[in-house]
Amino acid sequence: MKNYLIVLFALLLGVSCGETPEKAPPAIAGKTWWKEAVIYQLYPRSFKDSDGDGVGDLNGIIQELDYLQSLGITAIWLNPIYSSPNADNGYDVSDYRGIMEEFGTMSDFDRMLQGMHERGIRLIMDIVVNHSSEEHPWFLSARSSRDSPYRDYYHWWPAEKGVPPYRYSLFDATGNAWKFDSVTNAYYLHYFSAQQPDLKWENPEVRQEVYDIMTFWAEKGVDGFRLDAFQFAAKDTTYPEFPEGFEKDFIQYYAMQDGLHGYLKEMNREVLSRYDVMSVSEGAGRNFEDAHMLVDADREELDMAYAFEGVDIPKYEGYDLDTMKEVFGRWDAEFATQGWLSIFLANHDQARMVSRWGDDRPEFRDASASLLNTFILSMRGTPYCYYGDELGMTNMDMDSISEYNDIAAINGYEKARSEGADMAAFMERLNFTSRDNGRTPMQWTDGPHAGFTTGEPWLPVNENKDRINVARQDTLPGSVLNHFRKLTRLRRESDVLIYGAYELVDAGNPDIYAYTRSLGDEQVLVLLNFSSEAAGYSLPGSLVPGNRLIDNYDPDAMAPLDAGTLRPWQAVICKLGR
Repeated sequence: MKNYLIVLFALLLGVSCGETPEKAPPAIAGKTWWKEAVIYQLYPRSFKDSDGDGVGDLNGIIQELDYLQSLGITAIWLNPIYSSPNADNGYDVSDYRGIMEEFGTMSDFDRMLQGMHERGIRLIMDIVVNHSSEEHPWFLSARSSRDSPYRDYYHWWPAEKGVPPYRYSLFDATGNAWKFDSVTNAYYLHYFSAQQPDLKWENPEVRQEVYDIMTFWAEKGVDGFRLDAFQFAAKDTTYPEFPEGFEKDFIQYYAMQDGLHGYLKEMNREVLSRYDVMSVSEGAGRNFEDAHMLVDADREELDMAYAFEGVDIPKYEGYDLDTMKEVFGRWDAEFATQGWLSIFLANHDQARMVSRWGDDRPEFRDASASLLNTFILSMRGTPYCYYGDELGMTNMDMDSISEYNDIAAINGYEKARSEGADMAAFMERLNFTSRDNGRTPMQWTDGPHAGFTTGEPWLPVNENKDRINVARQDTLPGSVLNHFRKLTRLRRESDVLIYGAYELVDAGNPDIYAYTRSLGDEQVLVLLNFSSEAAGYSLPGSLVPGNRLIDNYDPDAMAPLDAGTLRPWQAVICKLGR
């Protein structure tokens, strides 16, 4: 009877006789779905075309919802799908409550959203409200008369005051952000292209219009908002002169100007706090103080920082791994206890990840693509994975400016030519850096146009589609695609990879990026060889690698690594003891 009572007591405690009770997992403060999300950035124009017009659309996305679910992603950031004349591929919006005709209808959107939610996938909308399209009814009215009720929705400089103080434009062929408009004899401001006039956030009517738009989409059931170029929204409407050469560091003069935090607090009260939505602003300001003021919980502004210092590291000339370690480590340390970060290596404003960060030669492409995905999905912060990077899609060669679609490339070419630049060198650099590289059609099969469309695609399909495509990789156990699926599953099941502390190991190694993630008694070691040669690593004696959790060379391997060396672009996550 005595032994029976002992057994019964042990069972009530949830343990077996002779076993040590497992420790409860550590309590994690601030747990929330958007910190644990794996976000997939989907460029709708290039994902899947359902009707043969050569442009991806909402029904194409619907057709591939099961594929998206198979990736293990839990949220999608959808680039703009609103009505637009497409001067900047949808980032020039003419109707914030309408769907671009090429993409489909609002009914298609509703079916897409329902299909995502049925599969446990949330949807984050891109909100483009630093500027509108020049074809938006607000601007059409504003430029028609100085007495228009919408005149003060935009920034104007009357020509009778002379030429306005110079402002730099990121996309304009002349580099000038003031455009003369003869109808009302005035200049309007456009930080991006002339077809994208900046909205005047200092006008409370503009702000209310935006909050109403966001409420419209939140009521439809979307799960978050990514605020495009929003760090530039506040401006000094006295338009003071800036120092000569300011455009070389324009972020200091354009980002986080007075009033912006007030607008975000107002947005939070009016929209964000009323729905279970996440919010992230493109950019994180000028410094850490700016970033914290955007995202620290007690600020009641936004949820997440999307900082560019990391993604901007690779250049045409290459990059230094020590710089990568320093930048990502510095941002992690700064947000270790307050605020939250995004982790990403690519997006629609960059060339392809494996071509910029890895080695896209055929013999190293798969390993380096898998390594880069391992990095994104093993760092602290919410990972953003760009469409096609789960396959290792690469840059493509474009020899003539006539092959480019991107307004930044075309206007940049005109600006460089007008300034007498070495155009051969310019084109070589553009071929590596152009945003068009990151927007080519998704490679589904080795068939015509990679299975993206039955028509003529809006951008050319990469010639390597025969080897890099979903159909081929889907059944290969060690493919980039299936390694990505294993990574997302590992991350979803591992609080330590989401919330665990980050610590750099073997810091001075020029080829190996090694770090630990620790949460309570759980520790893992991440080993990444950023080199096209075998490379050695050194661990402190207190770190003892255990069984592998994932390895991009040996997908089924579980045993500990042979000590000391990684193969080219090898990526390993393993358990760790001390």
